[in-house]
Amino acid sequence: MWGQPPPLSGRAQLDACSRPPNQTPLVYTSAMLHSRRDPMPPAGLYPNPNPKVPSATFIILVLAIMIPISPAADQTAQPAQTAPAGSWRFIVSGDSRNCGDVVMPAIAAHGAQFAPTFYWHLGDLRAIYKIDEDMAFEAANHGQILACDVYERRAWNDYVENQIAAYGSVPFYVGIGNHEVIPPKNEDAFKRQFNDWLDQPTLQRQRLKDKEPAQPETYYHWIQGGVDFIYLDNAANVLSDDQLTWLIHRLDSAKNNPEVRSVVVGMHEALPDSLANSHSMGDNDAARPSGERAYKALASFRDESRKPVYVLASHSHFYMENIFDTPRLKENGAKPLPGWIVGTAGAVRYKLPDNPPPTAKTDLYGYLLATVSPNGTIQFSFEEVHESDVPQYVQQRYPATLIPWCFAHNSQNRDPDAVDITPRCAPPQTSGTGHGH
Repeated sequence: MWGQPPPLSGRAQLDACSRPPNQTPLVYTSAMLHSRRDPMPPAGLYPNPNPKVPSATFIILVLAIMIPISPAADQTAQPAQTAPAGSWRFIVSGDSRNCGDVVMPAIAAHGAQFAPTFYWHLGDLRAIYKIDEDMAFEAANHGQILACDVYERRAWNDYVENQIAAYGSVPFYVGIGNHEVIPPKNEDAFKRQFNDWLDQPTLQRQRLKDKEPAQPETYYHWIQGGVDFIYLDNAANVLSDDQLTWLIHRLDSAKNNPEVRSVVVGMHEALPDSLANSHSMGDNDAARPSGERAYKALASFRDESRKPVYVLASHSHFYMENIFDTPRLKENGAKPLPGWIVGTAGAVRYKLPDNPPPTAKTDLYGYLLATVSPNGTIQFSFEEVHESDVPQYVQQRYPATLIPWCFAHNSQNRDPDAVDITPRCAPPQTSGTGHGH
């Protein structure tokens, strides 16, 4: 008998959040969370049909050996943190594969103390090339497993039900990453599946105001509270000519728009020549030119308009700030753009690149907290989440060993020789849209 998707009732909901004037909140209803643009099977849990795939019992035993069973995490409500007068806040992170169904609800619960106006995800929702550990072990907790074909059809609904749903009525903006275009997934499938979020009222109204086509794209922008938020789609490693033309047009408009006091640009892969260049648009000769054009356009906008520009990315699974503070981007006295990498929403953690700045961090999860002042300047700080921040309703879905494993392991830095404990569903790829990126 096929299982059914877990019910949404009883999920953690955030308190009503403060919002800038004239910002209508988007409330995600159960019907919206279950909207499916492609034919989808039920939950997809069934007995192991393939003896080469690890059994549920074996999977739980692996974790039991690696991690001692710990008592339930202490659920202590975070005290409210009031924003300075006239200011407002939003939160950002990316890369929520592997343990994202555990970490994203923890971010939602921890972030509630700051009354965020919205949450912004910078791409890589689910692994796709392999079965995410959180999905595998939820099945294992029922004595069942997921096969690859069912996992691939189920993965994005799992993201909606177990990650987006955790944010309750907080508006949620979703970005595309390279794992969203690993076959059998692709950009068209992403647009169908997440149409409700790409076409939410805020983005819909902005396209109407800009006289853009009604059909949503995977790159988008909206103006809110004096800030122009722009998402760029570099999921396939490059920025298309059409998208670059659109970006330049948007910057030209923002330059002369008195309502825009600053610009925040989000994307999945960082632009070239950052401190994390080896895992970015700079690691690919085909990708580099379009990334360089985007960086030049943003720097020129800042210099000509005197309006601040902030650049956010994920893709690398660690936290790093001032990522464009490099010799290449400071040539001839140039002032680098402020930039951050925050790929810390549940994906397997990476080793830091050589010579990282002292503020760089890995082997942790968390999010970027942004505080927007009335003049449009923005202060960013990293907020770490811990095992104790995982809500009780999330803990109940898994074997007692999984959540400690997510926090103590799930790391190529701590466990460089570790092998996958869930099945691969696609062959490794070394460039372009491969899982290594």
